[in-house]
Amino acid sequence: MRTEPARDGGRQDDETSPDDLLGLFPSGTSRDGDGMLRVGGCRLDELAAEYGTPALVVAEGAVRQQARDYREQLSARWPDSQVAFASKAFPCTAVQRLMVSEGLWLDVAGGGEIVTALAAGADPATLILHGNAKTTEEIELAVSSGVGTVVVDNFDDIDRLEAAVPAGRVQGCLVRVIPGVQSSTYAAYATGHAGSKFGLAPAVARQAIARIEAAGRLRMDGLHTHVGSQILHAEELAAAVAPVAALGDYPVYDLGGGLGCRYTYSDYPPSLADYLDTLIGAAREHLPAGARILIEPGRSVVAPSAVTVYRVTTVKPGATTFVAVDGGMGDNLEVALVGQRFEATIADRVGGGEQVTVVGRHCESGDVISEDVPLRDPRVGDLLAVPVTGAYCYTMSNNYNGARRIPVVFADSGDPRLVVRRERWDELLSRDVAS
Repeated sequence: MRTEPARDGGRQDDETSPDDLLGLFPSGTSRDGDGMLRVGGCRLDELAAEYGTPALVVAEGAVRQQARDYREQLSARWPDSQVAFASKAFPCTAVQRLMVSEGLWLDVAGGGEIVTALAAGADPATLILHGNAKTTEEIELAVSSGVGTVVVDNFDDIDRLEAAVPAGRVQGCLVRVIPGVQSSTYAAYATGHAGSKFGLAPAVARQAIARIEAAGRLRMDGLHTHVGSQILHAEELAAAVAPVAALGDYPVYDLGGGLGCRYTYSDYPPSLADYLDTLIGAAREHLPAGARILIEPGRSVVAPSAVTVYRVTTVKPGATTFVAVDGGMGDNLEVALVGQRFEATIADRVGGGEQVTVVGRHCESGDVISEDVPLRDPRVGDLLAVPVTGAYCYTMSNNYNGARRIPVVFADSGDPRLVVRRERWDELLSRDVAS
């Protein structure tokens, strides 16, 4: 039976220490003498003054180190292997470019991510296209762009590929298999269980494999599987290996991603080393020694290395004290979507304080950033810092209530660099057509 991650924050009282909070911020985060947080060596108040709020601040060095750690630690355990960054976690051209520069491939989930990946300088042969409902346009874009691998999720993918691949070309394919693994993540994040909309049950996958092997312009490279996202138990991820291996020996096995990260005090994900030891241990037991293994991490690469900075606009005391900020579900849908908890702190008064509920500016009662979080004497004009916002926040940013999508700032060794600017007011009208 599937359970969901704990939604309480662990230590939610006035004893929450600065060290507790700093442990959730990007590695290298520090405090100046006046208490102000530095992320990537940059003071958050200076970044807010230059780029406005809300703003998504990415500690570039921390992301690079995590990408390197993934690549090096996987290679040390299985030499013929490759890490492909799951672009959907942060489909920003600058982030994709960073991953490419660190030797990672890119997993792309649709036409738009193909476009940004190519703009980021990715070799199209290193792109892996996913999707349970790929359109003809996306299939044709993938083929014309030279995307190296298409993950077949259904028989319609095969039909479209056969029609799109020109004579004299061969398109590499993986078949996505449902491993039948129940994972202890949010229901919306689980993808490996029987009945998932993603992939094919093993018996049906055999039919897709036979169809691809019989097609003159398609090449059956191997199998793909994925258990879900924000998974805090490595054995659940490794449990997908045996069901895939039972389908036979192939040159390539893509074992997906899904490793969770620490959003709050009560989250204890496995270390990268423990996760890879468990996953590759299962691979050694079940997969052919000469196969290539791919993995597709997303959230665990980028989530811990970013912080969203807001400005407090209102403090409303009462039975519940509401601290409202100038962003919310327009830049972070994770809370409203699945109930993911985020912690928060006043940027220059870290740790401790009375419990409040931090809410956004949008016209929904569900626009809550952090419920029952301790803040020290919050006041209008304060900067509020919310850590672990590097995954899916940019991805799902939107214009609800006419909000403008927020900027992305890379910070590294005290040097800030704007990589995505704030949306302009006039751009909200840019797609209107005169009637």
